[in-house]
Amino acid sequence: SIREKIRDEIYQLKQKYLNFKPRLAIVQVGNREDSVAYVKQKEQAAKEAGINFILQKKDESITADELLRLVRELNHDPSVHGVLVQLPLPEHINERYVLEAIDPKKDVDGFHAYNIGRLAKRNCDPLFLPCTPKGIIELLDQTEINISSKHAVVVGRSDIVGFPVFTLLTKRNSTVTLCHSKTANLPEIVKTAEILVVAIGKAEFIKGDWIRPGAVVIDVGTNAIKDSTKKTGIRWVGDVEFSSASTVASHITPVPGGVGPMTVAMLLQNTVESAKRFLKESNERKISTLALERHVPVPSDIDIATSQTPKLIKVLAEELGLTHNEFELYGKYKAKINLSVIERLNSRKNGKYVVVTGITPTPLGEGKSTTTVGIAQALGAHLGKLSFACVRQPSQGPTFGIKGGAAGGGYAQVIPMDEFNLHLTGDIHANTLAAAIDARMFHENTQTDKALFNRLCPAKNGVRVFAPVMLKRLQKLGIDKTNPNDLTPEEISKFVRLDINPETITWQRVIDTNDRFLRRITIGQHPTEKGQTRSTGFDISVASECMAVLALSTSLEDLRERLGRMVVAINKAGDSSITADDLGIGGALTVLMKDAIKPNLMQTLEGTPVFVHAGPFANIAHGNSSIIADKIALKLVGVECDADGSPLEGSEEGYVITEAGFGADIGMEKFFNIKCRLSGLIPDCVVIVSTVRALKMHGGGPEVTPGNPLHGTYLSENLELLEKGCVNLVKHIQNAKKYGLPVVVAINKFTTDTQAELELIRKIAIDAGANDAVPAEHWALGGEGAIDLGKAIIKATTDKSEKQEFRFLYDVNRPIVEKIEIIAKEMYGADGIELSEKAIEKVERYTKQGFANLPICMAKTHLSLSHDPKLKGVPTGFIVPVRDIRASVGAGFLYPLLGEMQTMPGLPTRPCFFDVDLDTETGRIYGLF
Repeated sequence: SIREKIRDEIYQLKQKYLNFKPRLAIVQVGNREDSVAYVKQKEQAAKEAGINFILQKKDESITADELLRLVRELNHDPSVHGVLVQLPLPEHINERYVLEAIDPKKDVDGFHAYNIGRLAKRNCDPLFLPCTPKGIIELLDQTEINISSKHAVVVGRSDIVGFPVFTLLTKRNSTVTLCHSKTANLPEIVKTAEILVVAIGKAEFIKGDWIRPGAVVIDVGTNAIKDSTKKTGIRWVGDVEFSSASTVASHITPVPGGVGPMTVAMLLQNTVESAKRFLKESNERKISTLALERHVPVPSDIDIATSQTPKLIKVLAEELGLTHNEFELYGKYKAKINLSVIERLNSRKNGKYVVVTGITPTPLGEGKSTTTVGIAQALGAHLGKLSFACVRQPSQGPTFGIKGGAAGGGYAQVIPMDEFNLHLTGDIHANTLAAAIDARMFHENTQTDKALFNRLCPAKNGVRVFAPVMLKRLQKLGIDKTNPNDLTPEEISKFVRLDINPETITWQRVIDTNDRFLRRITIGQHPTEKGQTRSTGFDISVASECMAVLALSTSLEDLRERLGRMVVAINKAGDSSITADDLGIGGALTVLMKDAIKPNLMQTLEGTPVFVHAGPFANIAHGNSSIIADKIALKLVGVECDADGSPLEGSEEGYVITEAGFGADIGMEKFFNIKCRLSGLIPDCVVIVSTVRALKMHGGGPEVTPGNPLHGTYLSENLELLEKGCVNLVKHIQNAKKYGLPVVVAINKFTTDTQAELELIRKIAIDAGANDAVPAEHWALGGEGAIDLGKAIIKATTDKSEKQEFRFLYDVNRPIVEKIEIIAKEMYGADGIELSEKAIEKVERYTKQGFANLPICMAKTHLSLSHDPKLKGVPTGFIVPVRDIRASVGAGFLYPLLGEMQTMPGLPTRPCFFDVDLDTETGRIYGLF
């Protein structure tokens, strides 16, 4: 009856919750006949009930360490809900150590000290009751025997049966006597029992004349005795002499067939309860928050960051519902998250997706990162929502250059701020392609076809083989052969000679720092390079296509494919692109980036989670954090739903706040038309960050220069100037609305802003179509200062009164020039575009090579809606010059260069590194911001 109910319950739950798949794992060591029989019973019962069953069968010679390692693996496997180690174990293994190694949350046998201990405490309940004792109580209840006030005797005090039964009967208000091998006058005591439970492992020890007439007898024993009448030569009996006891007792369990099947039924019940608990807990994630100790005036960013004690990142990972095999610790406060999380949580409905962008900024920036963090803190620490911020990893170039770090600022930061800004987990430095290009040209220029072939495919023990990546090149050349010895001399020549045209090389070396003197260099000057010099240069690492590939990959497999198809040059004949896989380095690049592809988990000042991942520049590349980080975050704040798509009772989807670099004309446009196109994700809301300062600049205010004091115009009220500058905000609102999404304007409030200025911005923003415009003081107050902004976002993402239909700005299948023109006219307000001869030649080449259907990633200044950084407000009547177009085939876009764009920044007169130093006694860093 119980097993039928369990089967029906599992069936109903599977119909309601598509991800409900209870799973029981049993570890069996050795081949004891009784253990084999018991495990088979459990396996059959589990499968009949609809429980997935795993049997880990190990040889008797297994060491204790190996067994413990296996148990820990099962503990960490999120698909397993119950773990059981079949007893007894071989003598060389301590059973207690093994049982204690099982996660109490998966201890469906109920033997762990945590569960036994909670059972013993009067006002506590264990996660699981031991199966046999639980089955005994169930037998009594199903037979409608009133336990309360009865006198019970339990014979046997084992941790598995005797003691737990004693405890359970006591909790049911029975008066219980616990007997054992040292108990005197045992027959007389047994005679007093109205309920008798025997578990001592002695065949037919308790006789019928010991038993009180009408007593209920539960016989737990299972003993083999010789019986020549049986085919096996043995007969199974209990600890009670059934023949004599059954004539006295009112109820008695047979052996076999009494307690044994109930034990199995309770094991199934415990496994189902565990699976239900895991399902419930996965939707009831609660993130503990950190209190802020705020000061006025607001201290420096580094002082605020170092004054806060972060949570251990392990704690945060567990709060998010991540299992131990899904995160890798990098110190105490950083962790890499494995991509397997996406697959495990595939059935979850994504959380709300919010992109934070901005108006055209001053050179000082308007606080998008700070606002992104502030919103996450407001939602997560003050409004009861599960929230995740997703930001890019900062480059050392800006950190030590002029802009500073990217951890946010004031009381809205990612911490530890110094670790965030300085290398983090080293992801940025994974790049080695440039060396392969020049080395290949050198070797092709100095060797014959035969010598090249012998070195590329050396004979090992007389056998030549192609490396796997070489097969890709053969396929590209149309050579359908897999044995190097089968190639003709002509095929060998085609295979070994990439014949790179040095004038077409687009790939440069990279370094993660601002160094203007590396923009143009000459390489190959050492005598060993035999006069093979050429002019090249360095890009800053975050401008490299490798970084864009990292940010736009959707899986490790996708990363491998994208890295391999990156185009680095054209051959001298002009009829073939040279890719990373042609150079044979696609696989090696993937190996270098196999850890870089895993998002980095950190936290805000208030303890809410943050993903820091990838760092492509927004004015050169697409300027957004990774697709993978957003996807994992959306699942971690998402909810399990029933078959009808409704969230589980009591669960609520959370929010992912992701940042798009620079203004909405750059980062947001690329977020939608490149990132969302590749990810398939659709945002729920756009947040546009604005400041009074920037809007005054767009209204005609004095020039804003980093390192110089702000002009008095920006420090006092000037509504006329502000109103003129609001045209820039209006244009960005209009741009965002073209994608069919609600828009909330965040007014990043400075201490010099007046109420009249804030109200003017709000009125103009709402009149322009924004759902709301809200001042926010997260820099000074942390999440508390962005509560109203958070409420506006919640309202915008849940309001169903206005139908929203997301749409892209252009169809990727349109011609290249037409797509560029659409962006220039629609986003920038240009009258048109003008292509240089070089750009026209590139359009023809890329169209011929089959790259015309790639999206467009405009490389332009962030300081103006136009291509000219001097044109503020909303420029009109201008033509956008396209001086060149380059192809990032691996990343998956074409990037036109508008005006003069540098891919290697330079250091200013007074770089940020002047302020950075270390207290050598305490190890504390200061001067970072």
